[in-house]
Amino acid sequence: MNRLDLEGRVAIVTGGARGIGYATAARMLDSGASVALWDLDAERLRRAEGELAARGAVLAQTLELTDEAAVNAATQAVMARFGRLDILVNNAGITGGNGRLWELAPDVWRKVIDVNLVAPYLACRAVVPHMIAGGWGRIVNIASIAGKEGNPNASHYSASKAGLIGLTKSLAKELATSGVLVNAVTPAAARTEIFDQMKQEHIDFMLSKIPMNRFLQVEEAAGLICWLASPDCAFSTGAVFDISGGRATY
Repeated sequence: MNRLDLEGRVAIVTGGARGIGYATAARMLDSGASVALWDLDAERLRRAEGELAARGAVLAQTLELTDEAAVNAATQAVMARFGRLDILVNNAGITGGNGRLWELAPDVWRKVIDVNLVAPYLACRAVVPHMIAGGWGRIVNIASIAGKEGNPNASHYSASKAGLIGLTKSLAKELATSGVLVNAVTPAAARTEIFDQMKQEHIDFMLSKIPMNRFLQVEEAAGLICWLASPDCAFSTGAVFDISGGRATY
């Protein structure tokens, strides 16, 4: 594994206690960054902090990402601890289970939109002014191939990730001359604990759509995310980077 140049950078990774978020935090720490982990699962967060602390400076923060006041307070805590804020990875997300649109309860539909789209908006809103003040920043939004193609029986999840792609493009244009770059990643499915929220037939469907005939490994996603968060990514903003094993058609 090559070492990226993240020396001295400070990153926030939402959903950092497990899966792609955890792998991303580990890769960033190994590349010289300090990392704040934002997650709702306090027990899992403490475990992740203990495991990652040997790699570098870790700040574990338990918070509800859809709570504006909590997000703002957590951002200020990062600034108080590290004195700067360079990278935001909006990774936290939920699937909301599977079902046809008319079978999904409105509260479930809204919850998926809140966690997958509103929470990244709140995080960006809190973090961007600090990045602008520092003259440099990288925001990486973890969308999904479902946001491009629209998976059946996952209208809420697909719509939330399509919205996150749109947010990425709009914010990138607003920040294009500020030194802050905003990009999205659209992974195919990775076998993480999020599979516990899905029906087996939906998991089988996702695998059948991947030409490489395997699921994404979280370390593979982390490699792309960390490159997008590095100074090496200097002339791409508002872009969508696939990591879908050949599934993507555009």
